[in-house]
Amino acid sequence: MAAARPPRPAYPEPAAAQLLGVLWLAAVASGPWGVAAGSEEAPRCEDLRVGQYICKDPEINDATQEPVNCTNYTAHAPCFPAPNITCKDLRGNETHFTGQEVGFLKPTPCRNVNGYSYKVAVALSLFLGWLGADRFYLGYPALGLLKFCTVGFCGIGSLIDFILISMQIVGPSDGSSYIIDYYGTRLIRLTITNETFRKTQLYP
Repeated sequence: MAAARPPRPAYPEPAAAQLLGVLWLAAVASGPWGVAAGSEEAPRCEDLRVGQYICKDPEINDATQEPVNCTNYTAHAPCFPAPNITCKDLRGNETHFTGQEVGFLKPTPCRNVNGYSYKVAVALSLFLGWLGADRFYLGYPALGLLKFCTVGFCGIGSLIDFILISMQIVGPSDGSSYIIDYYGTRLIRLTITNETFRKTQLYP
């Protein structure tokens, strides 16, 4: 009578082994040593979308008509994330906002002014330009004296200066900007550089 063979060890099938491996990886990833499922890192408050925050208008200096604390042509306005928004505040702390806390400061462009009023310059150019008062006021004494001696270049120089000052092409000699009402009419020069975004033209 033949001797009975020892039973073979039971090996899991390849599909079952792969399934066990996937389950083990999922358990490791969701365990305390991994990143919990569904826990995404809160974005910075600066990266919130439009409508998820509101920014206050900058405080305007009555004397300069520019935002208060204007430094290096930039001022900052406080912005408040909407209620129930969670993001990282100025200090990098993850905060749940109620709509009353400042989440970040939005940079606002401002200009360097040094006491030269646009209204005064235009008025001097219009009424006393033939005496060179506008050029004296803006810091061009040589041109002002020349206009005074030639009665505004016989009126032609006075007319040209009035147009140039009105269009803000001629400004103060120190390179500063005119004092103009912050919410008034201002001239903004548009320039195109290599960093200017160019939208692709679509043709039918």
